[in-house]
Amino acid sequence: MKLAISGTYSSGKTLTTMALAHLTGVPRTHAKTMREILPEAVPGKTLEECDAAELVQLVMRRFVQRSVHESHLPGGFISDGSSLHEWTYATVRVTVGINPNESIGLDHVEKTDEIRFYERVVSQLGVALKQYAKETYDAFVHLPIEFPLDPNGHRPVNERFRTLSDELLLAVLQDELKIPVEIIGGTIPERLDGITKHFDLPRVMPIDEAIEAAQKDYAELDVRIETDRTVVSG
Repeated sequence: MKLAISGTYSSGKTLTTMALAHLTGVPRTHAKTMREILPEAVPGKTLEECDAAELVQLVMRRFVQRSVHESHLPGGFISDGSSLHEWTYATVRVTVGINPNESIGLDHVEKTDEIRFYERVVSQLGVALKQYAKETYDAFVHLPIEFPLDPNGHRPVNERFRTLSDELLLAVLQDELKIPVEIIGGTIPERLDGITKHFDLPRVMPIDEAIEAAQKDYAELDVRIETDRTVVSG
């Protein structure tokens, strides 16, 4: 089964997918975060400083990496996010601005010529990314917004941005693509129990052991700010 775990920022996707992979024995796949990609893609910049063209480059880098990783797991996988996430985050920036934190408190953001062209480009990218999602994933689990937004200060995200992203993700899945999607919330143990029962997935260890293993994996993630990272040449 090719199962995508959906949800916006700070919804718990990463820890949930890590624990679910340990619990079921099904391999986990993901794409690097924008923060991890930036030093090579746009050296010296943070996401707040990226312009529209640079954001498009980041979207494509994430999608290419994600699709390559998923192609290496023809027998099935659990995906942390999906191709729809890259498109969703890019699309919401048409509404809130390239840097969402600059539009806090504003009723709307003026569409400049740059934003209008960016909107057209992202819309066309959406055609490809939606087709990929429709052809690749068997089902989605959507994690609702239940946890506080991570206040790490490293990415230009606020409550309005993640609420709009959450609404757009669900609308595309349910109304447009009609991919099977199950909304499963609660604590991490409740999520794992609900997901494995709904999809009849195997359990190769107890839930508490899977969570403990996932927490160790999560603690090893590199969460440094973009400009503190060094580009590793190949």
